[in-house]
Amino acid sequence: MHYDLIVIGGGAAGFFGAITCAENSNSKVLILEKSSQLLQKVQISGGGRCNVTHDCLDPRELSKSYPRGEKSLMGPFSRFNAADTIEWFNSRGVELKTEEDGRMFPVTDSSQTIVDTLIKAAENAGVEIRTSEGVDWINKNDDLFTIITDLDNTLTANNVLLATGGTRLAAGAKLASSLGHHLEPPVPSLFTFKIKDSRIADLQGLSVEPTEVTIPGTKLSSSGPLLITHWGMSGPGILKISAWGARELSEKGYNFQISVNWIPNDDPHAILTDLRTSAGKRQVNTYSPFRSMPKRLWHRFLKASSIPETTLWSQLSKQQADKLIYQLTESKFHVDGKSLNKDEFVTCGGVQLKEINLKTMESKLVPGVYFAGEVMNIDGITGGFNFQNAWTSGHHAGMSVAMKAE
Repeated sequence: MHYDLIVIGGGAAGFFGAITCAENSNSKVLILEKSSQLLQKVQISGGGRCNVTHDCLDPRELSKSYPRGEKSLMGPFSRFNAADTIEWFNSRGVELKTEEDGRMFPVTDSSQTIVDTLIKAAENAGVEIRTSEGVDWINKNDDLFTIITDLDNTLTANNVLLATGGTRLAAGAKLASSLGHHLEPPVPSLFTFKIKDSRIADLQGLSVEPTEVTIPGTKLSSSGPLLITHWGMSGPGILKISAWGARELSEKGYNFQISVNWIPNDDPHAILTDLRTSAGKRQVNTYSPFRSMPKRLWHRFLKASSIPETTLWSQLSKQQADKLIYQLTESKFHVDGKSLNKDEFVTCGGVQLKEINLKTMESKLVPGVYFAGEVMNIDGITGGFNFQNAWTSGHHAGMSVAMKAE
């Protein structure tokens, strides 16, 4: 029951660390996963397609997509980044494709491809995997770690990799703290906004791209597609601003105002002025004059601007046009809450980075303890960045243990 490396957490970071260590040394490696299912987040991410990484190959640019960890990640990314991730999966027969927004998925459009590849790689490398077995207690005596699992099994290891995911889950935070580490308090990141407003009521499933979202009174802003849902707003434009504002929005109790520019690439003044003459005899409700603006949403903004749908373009007054332009470019919506915690994939917070050697992912406080993934105070915006952090940190941790074992 002794191992060179015990990995606590059977997610993306844990698997990558275990595989890297086992493939590059003769180390005896064990993965402990407390739930019955391995790689759960990989399985459900990207709508079941798995957004493996992002097509951003420059380490400096890549690091700019992490609200927590930007400067700290430049070094790790210079040694293992998206290009290395692409090559790793390609070498195992998994081809990735790049979508217009830079997100990368397996060409099979199935997360099962990634799950199967990781499990097969682990098994081929001789990694032992146990599910439905969590860790209750961990202690270090001299150079040896003793671990007691929730099945009352006692294990020993030379090294331990904590890859337990976001620290809003008490288990991961408890283990890191028990080893003397300090954590930034966990708050949700990448969440959707709860909004009740007649302008978007019953329009769930409607998407507008691109949009620009800002939060008045703050420096927070983002751009990207916006999805109207039955409870409010989601989509990359919303998820990105929730990531950058994770702590600030938590302090506001998720009660704040947003401003949305629905047509950032258009000049509404010029377009409306032209329509008064070029389509003067047509009703304003006939069609949306903005390519990205769905007709149903266009009708809502006409109503919000007090413009009767039977109004002809030639009859549109300057006052009505000004109201309409305001709705199109800086309409305000009140946010009163966020999506439920169970729906959030990412947590802002975790083990303080100053306590981790980011070249090796080894603890500066307890030699032999390593960290990978979301258990650290690192989180990215939506688009494959959180998985890239998992691959990168898992790789460095695994290589460090492997080199130590040789």
